[in-house]
Amino acid sequence: MTTVIDGKKTAASVVEAVTVAAAALERDTGRRPGLAVVIVGNDPASHAYVSSKSRMAKQCGFKSVQHTLAEETSQQELMELVATLNADPEIDGVLVQLPLPKHLNSEAVIQSILPEKDVDGLHVVNAGKLATGDAETGLVSCTPAGAMILVRQIRGPDLSGLNALVIGRSNLFGKPMAQLLLAANATVTIGHSKSRDLPALARQADILVAAVGRPEMVKADWVKPGATVIDVGINRVAAPEKGEGKTRLVGDVAFAECAAVAGAISPVPGGVGPMTIAMLMANTVIAAYRAQNKPAPKF
Repeated sequence: MTTVIDGKKTAASVVEAVTVAAAALERDTGRRPGLAVVIVGNDPASHAYVSSKSRMAKQCGFKSVQHTLAEETSQQELMELVATLNADPEIDGVLVQLPLPKHLNSEAVIQSILPEKDVDGLHVVNAGKLATGDAETGLVSCTPAGAMILVRQIRGPDLSGLNALVIGRSNLFGKPMAQLLLAANATVTIGHSKSRDLPALARQADILVAAVGRPEMVKADWVKPGATVIDVGINRVAAPEKGEGKTRLVGDVAFAECAAVAGAISPVPGGVGPMTIAMLMANTVIAAYRAQNKPAPKF
């Protein structure tokens, strides 16, 4: 019987642990973890994401600050705001919602956030710490960190002897996911658009993680029987059965057919998605503990 991984339930347990840790920190030090979220422009999806992040931060007992900037905000204005948040002792985490309007240099903004406040885990210092195995002082990108919790739930903390394939090599997900699997002793392959025979690589994988943004690309005959399949894709496709112009969300994995072969599989929606925001809260509370020179909780 295939296990359908319940990301909502796991995310709720992470959020509960974060809330307890935040309350303990306030009790011991008199201050709450602080998260500042910056959004520039009018992108509706970004505003929806930011609202849910701010709501969740308040639910966790954080000091939650949101800065909403106009579409025409200049690079200098945005960088000055980040510098102010870097210097604010009550802010432990700084998150700049991507994508930014096209006239802004996103990379320069992300790299200007202090690594210890980079709760998105995108700063090169945090990427470097992950690559060199420093789990004690770095912050890990939220989506791979969340996906890794789902993997551990099924396979345990030690992946010795297991083959893992990550399809996708982005800095945002593919590379950090591969590093996390490697740190847990898996034998890791990264597949991508230039890989010669992706289905053959996939059939060797005990753990298959798909993050390429191609709707239902991974088919049942790609999946090793009993494999753990983690679907990170979020794709909107036409759903004429729902009515004209309607759409539905699907992952990078053809869920129904792969579920018949896999040992465990994460659905879209309801799998990795809820874990991303939960790990943002976890990173914020970790950063807050470190700022107070206290041993940070582990998730």
